[in-house]
Amino acid sequence: MYNKYYCRGDPRGRPQGNRKGCPYGGQIFMREINANIITEKIKQAFIEANLTLSDNLVNCIKESVKSESFTLAKNVLMKLEENINLAKKLNVPICQDTGMAVVFINIGQDVHITGGLLRDAVNQGVREAYVGGDLRLSVVRDPLRRENTNDNTPAIIHTNIVEGDKIEIICVPKGFGSENASRIKMFEPSANSDDIIDFIVETVKTAGGNPCPPVVVGVGIGGDFEYSAILAKLALTRETGENNPDEFYKNIEQKALEKINQTNVGPQGFGGKTTAFAVNIETFPTHIAGLPVAVNICCHVYRHKRVVI
Repeated sequence: MYNKYYCRGDPRGRPQGNRKGCPYGGQIFMREINANIITEKIKQAFIEANLTLSDNLVNCIKESVKSESFTLAKNVLMKLEENINLAKKLNVPICQDTGMAVVFINIGQDVHITGGLLRDAVNQGVREAYVGGDLRLSVVRDPLRRENTNDNTPAIIHTNIVEGDKIEIICVPKGFGSENASRIKMFEPSANSDDIIDFIVETVKTAGGNPCPPVVVGVGIGGDFEYSAILAKLALTRETGENNPDEFYKNIEQKALEKINQTNVGPQGFGGKTTAFAVNIETFPTHIAGLPVAVNICCHVYRHKRVVI
C-alpha cells in the first residue's frame, strides 16, 4: 500500500482513513510511507537531474547569449546551450561529472517510515540511479586511500523535521570542479554587507574558469562554522531568479551578482560579462562573537530535483 493513515479514536489503531479524514470522525495522527517509495523517488530524481536542467537555468543561458557583447563569450554560451539540447536529445548526462549525491529531506512529523531505515533507503536510491542509470561513479570510500565505492554511495544527507504528513526530498548531484572553489571565512562581528560582498566576489574571481562558469553562487551567513556551509549548499537548491524574501539580503544578492559580472572572468573563464547567473543567500541566527560566511559555487550545470511524497 502506498499510504496508510492511522486515525485517533480507533481503539485497535487500524490503518483507516485518507487525506480527507477518518470515517468515524476522528483525526489522522500518523501516515506510514514505505522506504521503497523513498528509494524509487531518489533514483528517479538523480537520473532526471543529471539529464535535464530547469527551464529557468536554460532561459538564463539563452538570455545571456542575447546580451553578451564579447564574441568569444557569446560563442561559448551557444556551445553550452547546444550541449544541453544534445544531452536531452541523446538522453545522456549534461556533464561527465555526475556529482556526489547530496540530499536534503524535510520529514513531516506525522510521518512514520516503514520497511527499513531512511538512510538505507536514500543510499539504495542513489545506488540504483548511478549504477542502473549509467552515471559516473565518483565517490571514494576513504579520502586518502581513494578506493572507489563503485556505486556513488554514501550520499550526504541533511534531514529536517517539519509540520505535516509529507516528505520533501531535494536531490543535488554536486560536481566537484565547482565544489573545490568554495570557501568559508569567520568574519569579525563588526563586518558589514560590503565586506561580505567583497569576499563573495573575491572567491569567484580567484576561482576563475575552474568551476566552469557561468556559475550560481550559494552563500550561507550565520549559524556556526559547519552550519554556514550547509546553508550555502541549501542556497544552491533555489531556482535562478528566486531572490531571498528579505529585501535587505535580496539587495546584497543583486549587488554581489553585479560585481561578479564585472570581473571579466566570463563563460568558462574566457572573458566576458556573464560570469554568474545568480547569487543566492541563506541566513541563520548566530553568536554575538562571530559572523560565519560560507560560499559554495555551482557550475553552469545547476542541477537539483525536488520531489514530494
